[in-house]
Amino acid sequence: MDVVTLGETMLRFSVGDGQGLEAAGTYRVDVAGAESNVAINLARLGLRTGWVSRLPDNPLGRKVANDLRRHGVDVSSLIWAPGEERQGAFFVEFAPSPRGTQVIYDRVGSAFSRIQPDGVDWAYVRAARWLHLTGITPALGPGPLATVERAMAEASVAGLTISFDVNHRARLWSAERAAKGLAPLMSKADVLICALRDAVALFRAPEDAEGAVIALHRRFRPTITLVTLGDQGAIAFDGELHRQPALPVETIDPIGSGDAFAAGFIAGYLEGGVDRGLTFGVGLAALKRTYRGDVTWGSRRQLLAALDQAQRGVVQR
Repeated sequence: MDVVTLGETMLRFSVGDGQGLEAAGTYRVDVAGAESNVAINLARLGLRTGWVSRLPDNPLGRKVANDLRRHGVDVSSLIWAPGEERQGAFFVEFAPSPRGTQVIYDRVGSAFSRIQPDGVDWAYVRAARWLHLTGITPALGPGPLATVERAMAEASVAGLTISFDVNHRARLWSAERAAKGLAPLMSKADVLICALRDAVALFRAPEDAEGAVIALHRRFRPTITLVTLGDQGAIAFDGELHRQPALPVETIDPIGSGDAFAAGFIAGYLEGGVDRGLTFGVGLAALKRTYRGDVTWGSRRQLLAALDQAQRGVVQR
């Protein structure tokens, strides 16, 4: 594999714009998880990707695995739990202000929350070039935390590049607990990704992008530090500053755009360094926002076309 990811993936139940979860009679079902989103997006860009997780051996778990497989993600190292264990899920209600989008999680006690390091095929992980992890997994329990720690150790010994996306989830743990729990993991990353809001809330970084990216870089000492800025694009620091503005976009569904950025950066960086990584990252994040669901149903050709149109001042409709 070029890139292997590890984490929980859930079933996402969503209702149409303007509908409420309470009143809905039907739901759209998608497969969604930060790490598997990255794996899918990378596979659709042409990279060989694999995803490691733990799923219940029942129709819901198999639906998750089959969905990743159809995008081209290798799932041969999945851990299959007994069928009576739970498949995590969440529910999404999209609405404009003043209601706003609402997300309800149902993941406590899921099959993945019971993962243990000894169950993972570490030879599979070590054989990759790159390992991508997020700060969601360590918040899911002692087993997931220990598995992330072991993954980083195995990858480091094998010489893999390790990317780590902070991806703070306030519903899983407070800013104080997250900062304490994530800091040791962030210090082991080669590529550190953090939203500006998380840098400020968790690590008291300066509120300006340049100050935040330099502060994180000096504290955790990765090779590259990336700070995402929402509709302002992203900034990177690897001894020098790199900036990339966001692409104009008409948003249909914003969920998963951060994962698309991570995938785009990895693909672009492997191809041409930090600047190309940033360009691919903001481009793929913009494309994601035009698709319903957590992943980008696009290709490398579509990404390049969108970037070309943006450079010529043409907004993709």
